[in-house]
Amino acid sequence: MNELYPVFLKVSQLDTLLVGAGFVGLEKLTFLLKSSPNARVTVVSKEISEAVRDLVRNKENIQLIEDSYHPDYLANRHLVIAATNFPDVNETIYKDCKERSILVNVADTPDCCDFYLGGIVTKGNVKIAISTNGKSPTTAKRLRQLLEEIIPEDINEMVENIHKYRETLKGDFEYKVEALNRLTEGLIQKGEKV
Repeated sequence: MNELYPVFLKVSQLDTLLVGAGFVGLEKLTFLLKSSPNARVTVVSKEISEAVRDLVRNKENIQLIEDSYHPDYLANRHLVIAATNFPDVNETIYKDCKERSILVNVADTPDCCDFYLGGIVTKGNVKIAISTNGKSPTTAKRLRQLLEEIIPEDINEMVENIHKYRETLKGDFEYKVEALNRLTEGLIQKGEKV
């Protein structure tokens, strides 16, 4: 059973450290910036690939540091992603983070992760995260592709309109919930395609 608790982090308000700037580091950074273009990220790596340099060119929210990992880089971090090509370095990062109570993700090592970077579908203000509990990123990718196809492009317009309606509602929380439930109950009907 998947016992993960999904959250949506405001990474533009958090300090993230990414250790590693090769292929895996590029993949993690690309994923992070696709979902959160204003994420504040410091990338530390002995060597920084041209692909990473190109990705972050002219992005003031990304800092590149060409250096080996050192625990001092963990100061004031909220999240850490270890994506080096060296399992012993990744394990050291994991242990250093655990000692400091910093959330950490070690690429391709589910046992050394406090969180996973799952599949994400974004349509305007609607964002859906998909988790396979670290078991099958490929399945998460295929589900993401399916949801991207079936969720209508204009769903954001609906969200904006419901938000405007919600702003006009007077009354307590319970009243607002009931009113919004009545408004949206027709969106999903068992056995019918909407």
